[in-house]
Amino acid sequence: QVQLVESGGGLVQPGGSLTLSCSASINIYSIHTMAWYRQGPGKQRSFVAASRSDGSTSYSDSVKARFTISRDNAQRRVYLVMNDLKPEDTAVYFCNADGDFPSPQGLLAGSYWGQGTQVTVSS
Repeated sequence: QVQLVESGGGLVQPGGSLTLSCSASINIYSIHTMAWYRQGPGKQRSFVAASRSDGSTSYSDSVKARFTISRDNAQRRVYLVMNDLKPEDTAVYFCNADGDFPSPQGLLAGSYWGQGTQVTVSS
């Protein structure tokens, strides 16, 4: 079972910065996609950024100029550097791992989620 643990959330003023991290229980270099999602108050969970095993990255339009996703495979961590934070960025941020994972029955496709970390952008 893959476990993901997010950290780094907190309260920040508009225009400020935060860096989130996601620690995985297994090596992440073999995971197809590591991604960040978020769920704001009264909203559905939405895509934020993704880092794929081929080195490519992608971002939602709302964050692409301000956020950067990166990964440290050796430390089994994925980061989300968030700059110029806005009140609308307030949400619970979730780490996601998608790919094929080992099991007693062989490789199984799966998608795993962390429990989330709260980011609040407010004056």
